[in-house]
Amino acid sequence: RQVATVASFGPGKRLLQRVGSWVVRQASSTEIPDTTSGFRALSRGAAQRLFVHDEYTYTLETIIQAGADRMAVASVPIATNAPTRRSRLVRSIPSYVRRSAGTILRVYTMYRPLRAFSLLALALLTVGVALGARFVYYFIVEPGRSGHVQSLILAAICIVVAFQVFLIGVVADLIAANRRLLEDVRLRVRRMESEEADSVSRSGSRRA
Repeated sequence: RQVATVASFGPGKRLLQRVGSWVVRQASSTEIPDTTSGFRALSRGAAQRLFVHDEYTYTLETIIQAGADRMAVASVPIATNAPTRRSRLVRSIPSYVRRSAGTILRVYTMYRPLRAFSLLALALLTVGVALGARFVYYFIVEPGRSGHVQSLILAAICIVVAFQVFLIGVVADLIAANRRLLEDVRLRVRRMESEEADSVSRSGSRRA
């Protein structure tokens, strides 16, 4: 959709659309300008490979999943009609932003868990190292004072939690690898069922 030219999109909605689409592009490694658009065309193979887990909306999840699976994704500009009724999906902007953010975070963590948990662990480790450096600095500059022990304790907690978060990411990555194997099995089953349905349809048309 040409969001900048859609009259029914106010300034706030256009800003949220641009920010949200940018976040999804970063999460999916794609170049889709309007990630929340529900207009989609899928090849048969792509439809068989995609697995929608979220009950709220498929729009964001399918793009992130397609990017994670390195599927070919393209954007085609389209025109839109004026709205004739209120959206059944978006009850309010804050609700939509909250649920969309949850979807993006969950799907990104599902398909790239090691990267997601590593970034969180790195943030915690950075905080821990900074607090530790602060304690060392004041320990050297003010050796007679002991009022900065809290920084050392908090630094130790942050470093330990960072290590635990990284281990959780490793375990989550192993689980994700197992999930990909299960999805491959499910994809093969889908293709077999589709080929069987095509065979039955062709045999039925020949009898007719």
